[in-house]
Amino acid sequence: MLIILWSNNHKKKAMFKKAIIGTLVIGCIVSSCSNDDDSGNVPTESNVTLNLSGLEDLGSDYLYEGWIIVNEAPVSTGTFSVNSAGELSSTSFMVNTESLKTAAAFVLTIEPNPDPNPAPSDTKLLKGDFGTGNTATVGLGPVGEGDFSASAGGFFLRTPTDEASGTANNGNDQFGVWFGTPGMPPAANLTLPVLDAGWKYEGWVVADGVPISTGTFTMNNTADDNVGDINGFSETASNGPQLPGEDFFRNAPDGVTFPLDVRGKTVVISVEPFPDNAAAPFLLKPLVGTAGTDTAPTSYTFELNSASFPSGSVTR
Repeated sequence: MLIILWSNNHKKKAMFKKAIIGTLVIGCIVSSCSNDDDSGNVPTESNVTLNLSGLEDLGSDYLYEGWIIVNEAPVSTGTFSVNSAGELSSTSFMVNTESLKTAAAFVLTIEPNPDPNPAPSDTKLLKGDFGTGNTATVGLGPVGEGDFSASAGGFFLRTPTDEASGTANNGNDQFGVWFGTPGMPPAANLTLPVLDAGWKYEGWVVADGVPISTGTFTMNNTADDNVGDINGFSETASNGPQLPGEDFFRNAPDGVTFPLDVRGKTVVISVEPFPDNAAAPFLLKPLVGTAGTDTAPTSYTFELNSASFPSGSVTR
């Protein structure tokens, strides 16, 4: 009888132990699930991927920086550089998940390196809207107030800055180029968007592979920033017409002989970051033309060069 009692008590103890162990196991499972939720298995960061083409090397003093626009405020996705082959140093960036989900757009800027200001610069190059999807197709951003696809205009060969006011043409007009229509006085004819802050136009003549600046400008019916510059290329007998352009008589850059005969040369108008990242032309070159053999009153027409504009997509 005692044996039977001991046996029953033993069974009860064993069942009690199993009940305790079962309770502990369930508790551990519940605790584990709770800890998984609290420990971040719900992602706090997600990936944004850039698929961009047509960008160029900015040099060591500048970097590209991506931004998502969340509730009309910019959130950085990170900086990257581009090598001489146009390859991005990074195409994938981790961003706060909730911010990325609610982002309305993506913007690419050009920033100084090192950057003293955490906000985006005025030099905004590319932009694209996410809409209700996960991909933003990006194109030329808020560079100008208008459409570059309508860009047009012309230029002529003339050298007014080595002629004293009121004197006759001295017959060396092949050494200068001006953007407009020849006449008395010449008239502006460039059709270009008004640029946003952070950008300027710049004219160029390419001689033996060397681009020579005619000066920067923001308006097509006034003289450019080279006027009166002691380091400029024009002579100083007069300030020239109220148009962007340049005569090439003095301060010749290395590897170029002045006076420079513009006939047969490529003439370009680029869009430059301001402040500028380099002395060479930036990648945006909306207008390109070739000077013929005749000087003013003959004029030459620019062609639209939309292939110079970078593009691509951004996926969240």
